[in-house]
Formats: sequence, C-alpha cells, structure tokens
Amino acid sequence: MFIAQKIAFSAGLLACGSGHTGPVDYKKTLEYKKVISNIGNAYDPDTGVFTAPVKGVYYFRFYAHSHSGNQMGVSLLKNTQVQVSVYFWKPTTNGNASNGVVLTLEPGDRVYTELWENCWVFDNERSYTSFSGFMIFPL
Repeated sequence: MFIAQKIAFSAGLLACGSGHTGPVDYKKTLEYKKVISNIGNAYDPDTGVFTAPVKGVYYFRFYAHSHSGNQMGVSLLKNTQVQVSVYFWKPTTNGNASNGVVLTLEPGDRVYTELWENCWVFDNERSYTSFSGFMIFPL
C-alpha cells in the first residue's frame, strides 16, 4: 500500500506590521515570512522558496496587492523559468491581482515568486500579498 506524502503550505509576505516591499532595481525573490501552514516543511520562509520533496503534480497560487500610484509586477518561477505573472500599472485605487498554475515537479525543483524591477507590493496583518501551494498527487 502506497501512502502519499502530505505537502501543503500557505504564507503571507509580512510576519507582522505593514509596509511596502520595493521598488528595487533588480528582480527580487519575495520571502513570505508569515507561515500560516507548512505541512511537509517544503516551504522555506528564509528564502521564499518551495522545494519539491517528491515527484508529483502541484498547484500554486499567489496574490499581490499594490497601493494607488505604485506599479506592481510579480512572477511565479520554476527553477528560474517564469511560469505565470501578474501586473498592474499604477492603479488609481488599491490594486489586487492573482494567478495560479498546475506544475509537474521533480524532487529538488524550486518554485518561488519574484518582484519585478521598479515594482512594489504591499502587505499587512491581513496577508494581502500571499503564496500557497500543495501537491495534488504524486507521480
């Protein structure tokens, strides 16, 4: 009998307080410090990176929040390759965007989000900017 490993995580950008991340003049890996759940311990809040422990099909989603007048751009990457992105050009009011993707991962594959150059995201205790993922099934 095969028992599947349980893998799931959810994290908000800031562990406490509120504030902007960015802008920076380079692409920056976002480190989600408010770990809400981390079953299987595959997500590392010190690096912002999820590392696949087993081969399988996984689902990831992320949300990003921006205040008015701030350009927001974030991508989700698998091993340095952009998979999906969100972008908001200086909204007149607060802006929110989200995206999700199903990925086939090998052990050691890395999934993370990256803030674009000259872009901002905002977060507070409500975790408007967040990153989550889970294994759908092993292969």
